[in-house]
Formats: sequence, C-alpha cells, structure tokens
Amino acid sequence: MKVQQKKVVEAPVSGMASLIDIQASQKGKIGITVVSHWMVPYSKEVSNYVAAQRALDFMFGWFMQPLTYGRYPKSMRSLLGNRLPEFVKEQSAMVKGSFDFLGLNYYTANYAANSLYSNSVNQSYFTDFHTNLMGVRNGVPIGPKSGSDWLYMYPQGIWELLLLTKKRFNNPLIYITENGMSEVNNGTLPLEEALMDNMRVEYHRRHLIFIRKAIEEGVDVRGYFAWSLLDNFEWGEGYTVRFGINYVDYKNGLKRYPKHSAIWFKKFLQRLV
Repeated sequence: MKVQQKKVVEAPVSGMASLIDIQASQKGKIGITVVSHWMVPYSKEVSNYVAAQRALDFMFGWFMQPLTYGRYPKSMRSLLGNRLPEFVKEQSAMVKGSFDFLGLNYYTANYAANSLYSNSVNQSYFTDFHTNLMGVRNGVPIGPKSGSDWLYMYPQGIWELLLLTKKRFNNPLIYITENGMSEVNNGTLPLEEALMDNMRVEYHRRHLIFIRKAIEEGVDVRGYFAWSLLDNFEWGEGYTVRFGINYVDYKNGLKRYPKHSAIWFKKFLQRLV
C-alpha cells in the first residue's frame, strides 16, 4: 500500500502574528505565570551564595531570562552545554519582551547548599544545578512548617524575590497569582476547630506586609490572589492537606464553611474600601 506523505509547514512567526492581532483587536493583555521559591544560602560560604543564585536561575531565570533578554541564564548555558537548546536570532527576538505582565506564584523558601559535581549518567533537572535544597538547617526549619513537607512560612522571601525581579528583569508589571499555605486534613477535629486556621491568617498577613514593602520600594505589583478559595484535591497530596480559606466538608455533601482566614480577608478588604 502506498502511503502519501504530506509536507508539514511550520509557521511560528505567522502564528505569533495571529496572536498579536487577536490581542490588538481585543485590547487585552497577555502574560505568563511562573512559580519560584526564594533561595537562602545555607551558610556564609561563597559557594553557597553562588548555589542559591544558580538555583534561582534554574527555577525562575529559566523563564524570565529568555522573556527579558532572549537567552537562557549563563549558569544554565555553562552547565548544560549542548544539552540546552539555543535560540536562533529570530526566536530570541520573538520571545524577548513577549509578555505584558508576570504572574508570580510564591509559597516558600529553601536553604541552598553547593553540591559537588557528579559523574552520574542519570542527568536530570534536579542534578544539573548542583545544589541541595532543604527546609531545615541544623535541625531548625527555615520557618514555621505547614501541612506540606515542602512548604515553610518565609514571608521575607516574597519581598526578596520581587526586588530581584525588579532589578534583574526590568521591573515588569506583576500579579501575585498564588500565595498560600496548607494544613493537615485532620478528619477527627470538630468543625469549630477545623475552621481555626490562625497560622494561615498570619501567613497571609505577613506576606502582604512584605508585598507592600516591595511596592514602596518601586516594584510594580498590581494584584494578589490567595491560594485557595476552597479546599481542593492538591496535586500529589490529594485530600490529605487543605489550602482553602473556606472549609469543604468532604463527608457531608461538600458543604462549605468560612475559616477564620476567610473572615479575616473580608475584614481586611472592607478596611481598604
């Protein structure tokens, strides 16, 4: 049987042009959301300071560097070599400045410690940046621990990350598109106790203080979204943790009840009006 082959024509430039036309006709804005932790050097050793910056390059700069300058971070290019694709001139020009706003998801911070180079054949994203990330140093957590193993309260980190974004990536227009903390889903708690999420109130209060501080220092933050409005199925953690400011009763028809954090947000917003 003879199979007829069809020529596939790739037209990324025309596709981008169509997207730009749609944007122009709708008078809309196009942006991207990036998630990043803040990285704190594990010690005062220079190698750990460099490791913290390298970890930021691999988590945040991986996206922001091309969007701002049309190329990947220098640390990624030097470590990955020909494993990292290069932008041709046309691609670099196309991606550079191709967003109207940055959505930033921030939850936590990590200690970053330099890791010795490995000859392992099992190369991956997690080994490429030669940095060990951890939430505890000498038995002391970097901040109060949430219901998730990876999430510690480190509100100063959002201020640090916002200032870095202003300085390194030309002060883009920013929306905080996710910020929040989890609690363990304890099915034995009475409803009244389950609604007492005072640690979450403190988490949001302190992060908003640092966001305001960043704004006062010239960072262009336009909005803030808490994660999450409701308890939900949370990635690999499923229903074992709760992120919502409203409690969802999974056992009784998914009834919803405002937690203390929801009441706090209501009063907070009323004071702004």
